[in-house]
Amino acid sequence: MIITLKDGSKKEYSQPMAVIDIAADISEGLARVATAGEVNGETVDLRTVLDQDCTLSILTFEDPEGAGAFRHTTSHIMAQAIKRLYPQVKLAIGPSIADGFYYDVDSDTPLTAEDLEKIEKEMKKIVKEALPITRFTKPRDEAIAYFKEKNEPYKVELIEDLPEGEEISFYQQGEFVDLCAGPHLMSTKPVKAFKLTSLAGAYWRGSEKNKMLTRIYGTSFAKKADLEAYLTRLEEAKKRDHRKLGKQLGLFMMREEGPGFPFFLPKGMVLKNTLLDYWREIHRKAGYVEISTPIMLSRHLWETSGHWDHYKENMYTTVIDDVDFAIKPMNCPGGILVYQSEPRSYRDLPLRMGELGLVHRHEKSGQLHGLMRVRCFTQDDAHIFMMPEQIRDEIKGVAKLIDEVYQLFGFKYHVELSTRPEDSMGSDEDWEMATEALRGALDDLGLPYVVNEGDGAFYGPKIDFHLEDSIGRTWQCGTIQLDFQLPLRFNCEYIGADGEKHRPIMIHRVAFGSIERFIGILIEHFAGAFPTWLAPVQAKVLPISDKHMEYAKKVEAALAQAGIRCETDSRAEKIGYKIREARLEKVPYMLVVGAKEEEEGLVSVRSRFAGDEGQRKLSEFITDIKEEISSRRIRETVTEEEK
Repeated sequence: MIITLKDGSKKEYSQPMAVIDIAADISEGLARVATAGEVNGETVDLRTVLDQDCTLSILTFEDPEGAGAFRHTTSHIMAQAIKRLYPQVKLAIGPSIADGFYYDVDSDTPLTAEDLEKIEKEMKKIVKEALPITRFTKPRDEAIAYFKEKNEPYKVELIEDLPEGEEISFYQQGEFVDLCAGPHLMSTKPVKAFKLTSLAGAYWRGSEKNKMLTRIYGTSFAKKADLEAYLTRLEEAKKRDHRKLGKQLGLFMMREEGPGFPFFLPKGMVLKNTLLDYWREIHRKAGYVEISTPIMLSRHLWETSGHWDHYKENMYTTVIDDVDFAIKPMNCPGGILVYQSEPRSYRDLPLRMGELGLVHRHEKSGQLHGLMRVRCFTQDDAHIFMMPEQIRDEIKGVAKLIDEVYQLFGFKYHVELSTRPEDSMGSDEDWEMATEALRGALDDLGLPYVVNEGDGAFYGPKIDFHLEDSIGRTWQCGTIQLDFQLPLRFNCEYIGADGEKHRPIMIHRVAFGSIERFIGILIEHFAGAFPTWLAPVQAKVLPISDKHMEYAKKVEAALAQAGIRCETDSRAEKIGYKIREARLEKVPYMLVVGAKEEEEGLVSVRSRFAGDEGQRKLSEFITDIKEEISSRRIRETVTEEEK
């Protein structure tokens, strides 16, 4: 048997070998840090025995799948600790997730934060015991009988839902046995850096018709230093929570009268409209025209587009004059109707149509989260209709526009190419052509990317842009989707240079994604301290006393005349208090005015960026701040300790 390793080297064995034994044969050090294997592209357990030629990668915590196996093992350690402390608790499921793991449990007595401390303490004992982890299987009937005897009804239900003849696998560590497909570490010993982070409610199998269980979240790392760094990031994320800052800064609110439907307050509308002004500016320069389509359209349209069959569970519907209608979850079918509103020629293409369209999607109440997951939002959509020979250039143009947006805000990003999903429309030939067009454009641009197999839209493959914020979190925002299907379903046409009718190809794309979600990301990225051009209030005038209020109002009027968003703090408070309040409001510039400033036409400038910037002529300050705003320059905010 010949095993081809990740680096291309080969190992030859005369008998079957387990993945862990091959790892040990390569290096004892590798075997110590191995968490799983990858055989012919499939993640497998370290105990998996190989008996024929294959490719093999030994996975460690540095690999996503390897980290998943490590954290999956930690979830089992947590479940074992729970059963030791609270034997009557019933176990549901405990997978690894991004950045951690969770386990859903059914407890008659509610678990609390104090219980988490006890569970962690017991987990440390289990790790110290260095329990070997073994895998075994049982026939279906025996597996069901085993968990019925253990009074674990959720495990019984999971087994009963498995197809007949499916292998039922178990993992055991000490006295603890769990139903599990794996993979897992070889023992509990390596799991030394972990933390249980929170409790939440979760319906069994995600259905509101089922019982509410307790979900215990946690995370684990191969190194203690990595755990500490992660927990520090979590604390920083709490400080930056856009829901908290949105309320503090008067940007938006959520009400029980409209769950998932955000209310933008005056300052939030300034922020939103400033973003939309920027959007319109860059799209005019890139040759887009702007359209607006109705918020509600008939069922017939959504049947033609395929949304009625593929997306209806996420759509809000109603009946008008005995006809089914749906509030639009996407803008694209309306954009197609605009394309069809007049005959099109090859001379009209590419036709780039942008739309800031309000869409509605039914999200489950448990998934709603501030501005990040809402039920109505504004998509900065654009639909580009083009000829086949224009595909690459148009994709490159969109990618450059998205890059310009992210560079402006200081975001790093990475790119994923998502390919055909199982639930899709169209021929193999169309999908292959579309996928290769996207791949070719990325190659032309020299943009590195990873392939995300099977994650495309039902009508076409896509490029997703995942941006990284100031504390290292990633967010999927921009997307480019190439679509051969909707122009076909809607019978879109253009007259070619040969005088014949041809089918255009369509690009769906967004840069911000959801305006609301992008604002949430910006709030957390900048911790509410927006660049001056974006700040709802760009300067605040702070009179030292009421005697200087008239001059303060003159300064405010001069700033407003110059197009600078400004306010005057006219409260009868001490100047130190006013400065502290302005800092809490994250205002970029504070202009202190008193007797000397009034006599000489000056302002004393304090900023978020450098603290006390000294006295300056008002006209000079206006010139400088206007330049900062027009150039959309980002000055770094510094802490009080740094000033």
